Amino acid sequence: MKRGLFAKVALPVASVAILLVLWQVVVVLFHVQTYVAPRPLDAIRAVTGNWSLLWPLVWEIIKETVGGFVLGAVVGVFFGVVMSKIPVVQKLLYPTLILSQAVPVIVIAFPLAAILGFGSVKPILAIVVWIVFFPVTVNVIDGLGHVDHDLLNLAKVYGASKWRTFWHIEVPATVSPLFSGLKIGATYAITGAFIGELASPEQVGSTGSSLALYVQHANANFNQAAVFGITLLMALIGVTWFLAVGGLEVLSTPWLRRSTVRHWRRQRIAAPQDGH
Repeated sequence: MKRGLFAKVALPVASVAILLVLWQVVVVLFHVQTYVAPRPLDAIRAVTGNWSLLWPLVWEIIKETVGGFVLGAVVGVFFGVVMSKIPVVQKLLYPTLILSQAVPVIVIAFPLAAILGFGSVKPILAIVVWIVFFPVTVNVIDGLGHVDHDLLNLAKVYGASKWRTFWHIEVPATVSPLFSGLKIGATYAITGAFIGELASPEQVGSTGSSLALYVQHANANFNQAAVFGITLLMALIGVTWFLAVGGLEVLSTPWLRRSTVRHWRRQRIAAPQDGH
């Protein structure tokens, strides 16, 4: 148990360390100038050294990421259930949903900001919702479309109502596909929030600024250490949110990790047989 937990923690940490070492080797070996790519420690110092200034901006984008993710998850589940239960709606909307995802997010970001209002958090949330809801919708439809028909027929034979059948059979069967969609959305939610801040240049917040504006200003001043440092920070936020959703999945689906017979139980059952 401890060895498995150690492997799950140590291997990802080791992979990140290897990437940082490779980054350092490439920069030093090829004599890359600092205005092109900084060294990893310089990028990290650019964040930690200005943390008092960056923290309000980081906290703002975290709130946008989480808020947009939750709204996107709710919208995705709603559309997934409706489209699964009403085939006509699915045939009408599914091609439109696919088309909506074929349009680059950056293209729709500025029109959304103009419609919902520059300088507000609404376009930022809308863009995160736009990114998150589609994988959730698709996975909910897929989960509800692959429920065990024998269980559905058995419930019908016993006279279970549609609501009880949905809650006790269809929902549990959809939880795993749902979390697959949520984890995909969690990975890209921070990107959506950042693009939304780019499209809404005067975001309303406690500082009147945003992390995207900070990166733009750093890039304009050839402060690549700050640009790379913020990129690492955003990646860390995205990974943390992905792990949080994965942890919620573990708590919500204990039956997926519960063996029918515990290891110690199997040993006790097998012991008398070994003695014969």
